[in-house]
Amino acid sequence: MKKVLTTVVVVLLATLPSFPCTNLLVGKKASTDGSTLISYAADSYGLYGELYHWPAKQYAPGEMLQVHEWDSGKYLGEIPQVLQTYNVIGNMNEHQLAIGETTFGGRSELSDSTGIMDYGSLIYITLQRAKNAREAIQVMTNLVKEHGYYSSGESFSIADPEEVWILEMIGKGPGNKGAVWVAVRIPDDCVSAHANQARIQQFPLNDPENCLYSPDVISFAREQGYYEGTDADFSFAQAYAPLDFGALRFCEARVWSFFNRVNSEMGHYVTYAQGKSTDPMPLYIKPDRKLSARDIQNCMRDHYEDTELDWRYDLGAGPFNSPYRLSPLTYKLDDESYCNERPIATQQTAFSFVAQMRSWLPNEIGGIFWFGIDDAAQTVYYPFYCGHTEVPHEMEVGNGDLLTFSWTSAFWIHNWVSNMVYSRYSDKIKEVQKVQSKLEDQFEASGPEVEEKAKALYEQSCPEAVQYLTQYSNDLVKGGLAEWKKLGEYLMVKYVDGVIKREENGQFQRNPHGLSVSPIRTGYPEPFIRRVIEETGDKYKVLPVE
Repeated sequence: MKKVLTTVVVVLLATLPSFPCTNLLVGKKASTDGSTLISYAADSYGLYGELYHWPAKQYAPGEMLQVHEWDSGKYLGEIPQVLQTYNVIGNMNEHQLAIGETTFGGRSELSDSTGIMDYGSLIYITLQRAKNAREAIQVMTNLVKEHGYYSSGESFSIADPEEVWILEMIGKGPGNKGAVWVAVRIPDDCVSAHANQARIQQFPLNDPENCLYSPDVISFAREQGYYEGTDADFSFAQAYAPLDFGALRFCEARVWSFFNRVNSEMGHYVTYAQGKSTDPMPLYIKPDRKLSARDIQNCMRDHYEDTELDWRYDLGAGPFNSPYRLSPLTYKLDDESYCNERPIATQQTAFSFVAQMRSWLPNEIGGIFWFGIDDAAQTVYYPFYCGHTEVPHEMEVGNGDLLTFSWTSAFWIHNWVSNMVYSRYSDKIKEVQKVQSKLEDQFEASGPEVEEKAKALYEQSCPEAVQYLTQYSNDLVKGGLAEWKKLGEYLMVKYVDGVIKREENGQFQRNPHGLSVSPIRTGYPEPFIRRVIEETGDKYKVLPVE
């Protein structure tokens, strides 16, 4: 009999941070219909999935705005309020301005705990104040200059119907208010991405149409000893967020996976994604084909399938080929360090979105905030138009929280279903994808007719058009969540206790007396059984009785 290792000790590598959030970006000439597109996944075990809303509002001169850290709720200070704010639904405002982010951290000594503007507040305050991407960059950088930057290094996706930008910034350390930053416009015919690692390398110093930066972004790096070369050779990413294994394998690998899906020449960067090479990928590339909002939704569901990083077929995937592993991301065994993969789609996602901005339509109709709650691979992306005025109860702030289950909460219903799927992934994910595709196909098919009606209403009354679209989206959520709850009930019945109920024409089979027929006892797949026998030898072998 083979010797079996029965006990292992798994230890979190405390020196390595977690790696949440992924953004994908698409220029208007790289999309199928001329839209600009950005996506975002809010990946955190401590974040509850809900849809935020700030209505447009007027304020009196001298009013102040309290700033609370988005991650923790901690009060940071107050800043002057503007006289007029804009309607914001999720991460898009009424002018079709959308903003996402990923945290890259960078040099820890540059964090400033005395600042007032954390990255989350910076996003949502800016959405209430800016009309387009360039204006958003100005608002964001002015806010941190005036009030200090509280967070660590951050990459922001900023897009309007015409332009898509990446803005990267990091603080200057305690007692040095403000931040150093650089913003690069993504060419219209290109796509880009960022995933918790600074990605802007060298950038043009005299091209304000396509690149903006703080006056001291290079000189400050020299003062701190981060850089000694010429201005032309300066790399923001190398100076402020030097690469390590985690930055490559857990962060840049996600960017590579997206690039690899849309450009056939990206395969040679696989060693970079694996953490074996530091030759950086480009900030942006031209895709082999034009991409739709639906394409980007599906890219947000990526687990490295059919690539060198595909992890559905090793022992850790279990008997049902799971592309998920339990946290933590890294662990130790016998003084050696190991890791799990970190794909774009992950179980700890609170919410994700694909923001679609269309310049040829009125803002109230042109901006679609495709929003889904929980794991992007198992969510449903619902269309919310950017003038949306009333959050559906199923996604409303206050309908449940991380410690309070609610049967009317999209977050809890989706998590209920997803956590059933994780245990028997290869079988149950097919059931999820059927309902997922059905609903998203319906949204895609009904969209043109709904928008034609909205345009007719808009010509008579903009508020009526907004109300019509608001009700339309809220009805989709109510109906869709009812479908998802039925899916959960179906999965519970079909797979209860590890067997599979028999079906015929979409109905569970009953015997002539009305009771359930005998279920299918599938056992485990053969590849998994072989591994069990290889490890246990004759322990479970059926032997003749002498």
